[in-house]
Amino acid sequence: MIRTVGSTSASCVYLKKVMSNNSLVLSEVILQHYRDIFIFVQVLVVMFLCINSLLITTFFRKECFYTTTRYILFAVTLLSDSLMLVMSDILLIFTHFGFAIQVWICIIISVVAIVYNIVTPVTLTAMTLERYVAICMPLRHAELCSMRSTMHCILIIHSLSSVPCIVFLSTFFASASFSLYKQYRLCAIQLFMLYRWQDHVISAVQEFYFLIMAIIILFSYVKIMKVAKAASGEDKKSSWKGLRTVILHGFQLLLCLIQLWSPFIESTLLQFDLLLFFHVRLSNYILFGLTPRCLSPLIYGLRDETFSQALKNVFGLYKRNI
Repeated sequence: MIRTVGSTSASCVYLKKVMSNNSLVLSEVILQHYRDIFIFVQVLVVMFLCINSLLITTFFRKECFYTTTRYILFAVTLLSDSLMLVMSDILLIFTHFGFAIQVWICIIISVVAIVYNIVTPVTLTAMTLERYVAICMPLRHAELCSMRSTMHCILIIHSLSSVPCIVFLSTFFASASFSLYKQYRLCAIQLFMLYRWQDHVISAVQEFYFLIMAIIILFSYVKIMKVAKAASGEDKKSSWKGLRTVILHGFQLLLCLIQLWSPFIESTLLQFDLLLFFHVRLSNYILFGLTPRCLSPLIYGLRDETFSQALKNVFGLYKRNI
């Protein structure tokens, strides 16, 4: 199903361009630099997947985690981040080595990557609302954040996250010919953008989503801020901690928003400078793909005292087994 693209390989195309300009030595230096960055990205991906695996293991070790809404939503972000990292890294590896796959296989991989790329920010918004309810409506927290409500929330998160992907693919299916699905192409999001109007439609849907999520996070921030100022003693400490959590969620959401704009920037660069396209793509992947994913373990894996203690116990158990 997979074959190597000869003349369309990224490195080959670039080398042809550079050789035509009589700067082969410079091209080798630049390509080596690109390979070093690519290897660094693979190390980061493996590291994040290992950390996420340890956190997921910790989550299932203690009953209070998989019966509490905020920890369940935290586990959802870990699983969605891990799945998104695996799928997006597969696409990155295919592009790097110039492997072409049939378009219909690319569609399946891209669907998973796109949906779970949206799942994380939507889940972050749900986690922010949970903190808002816990701090501003403590008497109704047990009712609104029950196990039943949490399961419904996860279904709603995945349903909402699927809508942009459905719109994205619908514009492609409406424009692509049937013969395209069996063709071998380098798998990238740009493959599905056949016309300029598709960029505008997809961008409008994504910006609408993130506008709503930004409003929810800002609303929660203002409400928790008021409670934090009015609270005293232990309640004040809890409120300010919740406020810092909301701020971190907002920062994660900002990075995720920039990442969703990245394909449109990359598709423009692809038409002008192939080398710049690959450098920007790798940079975007590190800054806006990997960075938001490493903040989730920080927020609930290290800052949360209960989870942090359970993580130490699991890590200590692994060390004794070794």
